[in-house]
Amino acid sequence: MKWARFIAKGRLLRGYLQDGMLIDHAGEAHHPDAVQWCLPVEPGKVIALALNFAEHADEFGLKRPSEPALFWKPNTSLLPHKGTVIYPQGARFMHFECELAVIIGRNMRRVKAKDALDYVGGYTIANDLVVRDYVTNTFRPPIRGKGWDTFGPLGPYYVTADEVSDPHNLRMRAYVNNELRQEASTQGMLFSIPEVLEFISRFMTLEAGDVLLTGTPKGISQVHPGDVMRMEIEGLGALENHIEWETPEAEPVVGQEGDRSLVL
Repeated sequence: MKWARFIAKGRLLRGYLQDGMLIDHAGEAHHPDAVQWCLPVEPGKVIALALNFAEHADEFGLKRPSEPALFWKPNTSLLPHKGTVIYPQGARFMHFECELAVIIGRNMRRVKAKDALDYVGGYTIANDLVVRDYVTNTFRPPIRGKGWDTFGPLGPYYVTADEVSDPHNLRMRAYVNNELRQEASTQGMLFSIPEVLEFISRFMTLEAGDVLLTGTPKGISQVHPGDVMRMEIEGLGALENHIEWETPEAEPVVGQEGDRSLVL
């Protein structure tokens, strides 16, 4: 089932998608274009994977990691479907990253890979936005490059795990202003979802509602204020966000653009 959180008539509601409408707990139908979308889940933490697609690492001539390379995505970066992404003043190179997001369904600790998918509640779409200016050898993991407010669009739905028979065989597409920019499959992951969940849960408790971003394939490209991004993953819907400039009075980003070959 595809669940969503949204505001309608001033109320925060949770509903499921049926025949193109969002049905709330009282059975009332809401048109998706007439609601204000909220995050599909409010995670305690968001953990992301760097260079988890072989083609993506190879695309930039980078060494494939020998174990999952993890970094934090701040909760303050999260943004719902249709929310506005803010392009920082002074930033020179910013790009999207279409990613499959895994939502933890129940607490897990020291869980083996063979059992890990039993702990997954569902899936959604993520856009792991990056300002490349700060992705350098000095600043890794690139919190300043990836941790800006609004740089973590997530949604639109919480798609329950029973609707996704194989999360490692989903088509992924990214569009900017309706132009196809990125197309691949989750088959390209270096480390599978169960392997990553075993790795993380060996030293950290993953709690219900936590989110894991599983990495992006090749095909990233620059975006600008005024652009509309649409991330699509088979069976999960489409996550759409537009970009606007940060307010003029904001202090510009200071620093030189890093090596663009260092892509996460």
